[in-house]
Amino acid sequence: MNKTYITWDQVIIQTHDIIRQLTNSHWRPDYVVGLTRGGLFTANLISQYFDIPMEALKVSLREGDNGICVSDLGIAEDAYNGKKILIVDDINDTGATLNWIKEDWEGFHPSKSEPWKTIWGDTVRVAVLYDNEVSKSELEVKYSAVDINKAENDQWIVFPWEDWWKRLPI
Repeated sequence: MNKTYITWDQVIIQTHDIIRQLTNSHWRPDYVVGLTRGGLFTANLISQYFDIPMEALKVSLREGDNGICVSDLGIAEDAYNGKKILIVDDINDTGATLNWIKEDWEGFHPSKSEPWKTIWGDTVRVAVLYDNEVSKSELEVKYSAVDINKAENDQWIVFPWEDWWKRLPI
C-alpha cells in the first residue's frame, strides 16, 4: 500500500474548498461536529470561519482501539429538533464511522412514526477532506475536497497530525 503524505497547507486549502462548497450550497450549519481525532482540526477551521460553535464526537473503530465509541445523543436530539449540524472528519474510508453514527442516532429516534431519513442530508450533512468512492457508507458525503478510489489505487492518506514528529528536520 502506498502512503500519501498530506501537508498542513494542503489541509487548509482543502478545508477552504469545503467552506466554498458550503457557501455555494446556501446551507449553513448551526454548529459543527468534529470527529476525534482526524476531524477536529478541519471542524475547528470551519467553526472559526463561520463563527459557529463546535462540538467533538469520539468514534474510533480502528483495529487496536477495541471499537471505542462514545456518543453524545444530545447532538442527535438537536438534529431531530431541527438544528443544522455538519459532521466533519478527515476521511470517509470504509464508511464504518459514518455507519456507526447513523446506527447510534437511529437508536435515539424520538418518534418511531417519522421516517429516520428526514434528518440526513437536510438537517445533518457530512464533510470530509478525502472521500473514498468505494466506501460502504450509508450516509452521503455532501462536501469533500478530494475524491479517491481505493479499489483502483490502494493508498494510505497520512495527515499532518499523524506521525508529525517523523517529519521534523533533525
